[in-house]
Amino acid sequence: MEEQGETRKIQFTGKSSYIVSLPKQWINELGLKQGDQVRMIRKGSSTLELYPPKFESRIQKKEDATIEIAEDEKPDAIVRKLISLYFLGFKTINLKSKTGRLNPIQRNTTKEAVKRMLMGSEIISDSSNGITVQVLVNLLELSVDGAFKRMIHLAKSMLNDALLAVKENNLDLAQEVINTDDEVDRFGFYIIRQLKIAIQNEHVLKEMGFSNARNCLGYRLVVKNIERTGDHAAFIAKDLLEFKKSIKKEIFTKLQEMNDFSLTVLDESCLALFKEDYYQAEKTIKKIEGITKYEKKVRDASKSLKEDEEIYRVRRLAENIRRISEYASDIAEIVLNMNIEKTLKKTE
Repeated sequence: MEEQGETRKIQFTGKSSYIVSLPKQWINELGLKQGDQVRMIRKGSSTLELYPPKFESRIQKKEDATIEIAEDEKPDAIVRKLISLYFLGFKTINLKSKTGRLNPIQRNTTKEAVKRMLMGSEIISDSSNGITVQVLVNLLELSVDGAFKRMIHLAKSMLNDALLAVKENNLDLAQEVINTDDEVDRFGFYIIRQLKIAIQNEHVLKEMGFSNARNCLGYRLVVKNIERTGDHAAFIAKDLLEFKKSIKKEIFTKLQEMNDFSLTVLDESCLALFKEDYYQAEKTIKKIEGITKYEKKVRDASKSLKEDEEIYRVRRLAENIRRISEYASDIAEIVLNMNIEKTLKKTE
């Protein structure tokens, strides 16, 4: 049915109540009559939702989801379904076994996934028959903007710590970097969930500071690039755990310079995003071309190495760092796409 809108005056009655009249046509179409109750919900700071209690079950169904788990279903497949429903904005997710009981691996993997991956979620029911996950959607203390900035900070810290771990041959620090990757993904999942909700609700969209739903898609792509930045920091840390030794000082110095450059352009791309600055993004894309100069310095420094394994290792480290600058370029491109119309208006 097509959405209908009416503008009505708020009237004051008695000493502490306000009333708003409803169109007679709406009352008739909904099958309501004098004396019937209606339920009112305040959503955010700018929306009031009103509906008859007899329709509440329909709304509840949209907020609840149930996954039926086969006895032989792999835990990874269960986690993927859980994350997908989290993305779609369901408030309650029920996992039930088709045969009556979840096996211990399925159960433990699900609980660990909720803890590590799904921000704002908690398990409210846990038994061998099934698990119920509740998502606390009103996390007003953590805005999308705040979560995004926190995610960027974590990814950058991971990269710096990964390089420091290589320099000091610090295996414990390398493991910490790998563990932090889950936290980066956790923020990413939360942001994606909130963006999907915003796309479906114009009021939420405005509260998040987006002018249109298309910008949500842009931010979704940016989040993916930040997630990948964290992944490559983890790859560098895993490299140290594999080789269990540092690299030559002169080569590390060149890698550090390359890393500093990549983080600088990543910062500049994200700044252009926050400022919605088309021209800053354009400058950053041109600047990123300079990564080849730093990569060449690493290759030249590695010519002194004798063993093929060491040469391969240095090139792999350089490749991981170069990817960060590529993700920075991707973010800057997204900023261009999101703000191109502003430049057109200025030339008219």
